[in-house]
Amino acid sequence: MAEPREIPEGPAHERVTVVLITWQRREEALVAVRRLLELPERPRVIVLDNASTDGTAQALREAHPRDSAGGRRLDVVVLPENQGAVARNTGVASATTPYVAFCDDDTWWDPGSLERAADLFDADERIAVLTARILVEPGGVEDGIVTELRESPVQGAPGLPGPALGSFLAGASVVRRSAFLQVGGFSRRLWLGGEEELLAADLAAAGWELCYVEDLQIHHQASVLRESTRRRRNGIRNTLWFTWLRRPLPAATRRTRDLLRSLPPDRTSALGVLDAVAGLPWLVRERKVLPPHAEARFAALEESQRTSKSRNYSR
Repeated sequence: MAEPREIPEGPAHERVTVVLITWQRREEALVAVRRLLELPERPRVIVLDNASTDGTAQALREAHPRDSAGGRRLDVVVLPENQGAVARNTGVASATTPYVAFCDDDTWWDPGSLERAADLFDADERIAVLTARILVEPGGVEDGIVTELRESPVQGAPGLPGPALGSFLAGASVVRRSAFLQVGGFSRRLWLGGEEELLAADLAAAGWELCYVEDLQIHHQASVLRESTRRRRNGIRNTLWFTWLRRPLPAATRRTRDLLRSLPPDRTSALGVLDAVAGLPWLVRERKVLPPHAEARFAALEESQRTSKSRNYSR
């Protein structure tokens, strides 16, 4: 874990940057960015455009021009290729604040949540990730996964501001920038789809805490422009990769068995498994089993993973 540091003071915009990733969703990105810039915390917003061809970057710049002094709270970075979740690494590296809130182009933070997250980080140097309560729009209905976060069986350090977590949901979380950079951010090999688990494990191995906080809120209005088949294929591959990269042999065997039993017998499932097998040489080379204190977090989740209705690859 990082050495004790002096607690930063100041308004939220000096402590939290929002990093948003987008691809081919110009209209939704415009709405999400507008809502973020309207937040009372007035955060700097960094948009990572994953090589969109629909004019997203230009539309954002035109909608939010620099002021008369040449300043702007929005920075748009156009990447040369679609880097998926790994684009967030670029955003975190560009941020100058101690904390970074992630956002997708179909999500937005509730007013006051970024200020609250910054205060919680300031108060507890053990925490690397804070995950928020997710409200599904339209309607503001609580996402089904929130119950699992709220009832997490993971045992964390005493005195955390909420239940300890084994993993997290990147699009609904705020991270401590120094912890994120310490473990290298999101893996380029995993790209997108269940990419959080490996990062969460490496944070836990380094001694950091992750937790769910009820009074942090983020809104999610799922885009109709989704590559669900590709996302599911990647998710299956990445879950298997993480399992064999970090879990001890008995646990990896159990998790693999349970996952394979849960998959529908279709082409996407088969391709996801084949993709995972194709990475075997890399897995053998990079395998590094978690220390006992970190493995305990994932062992505690095995039953909930078997029964979860929100975290599975059945569709």
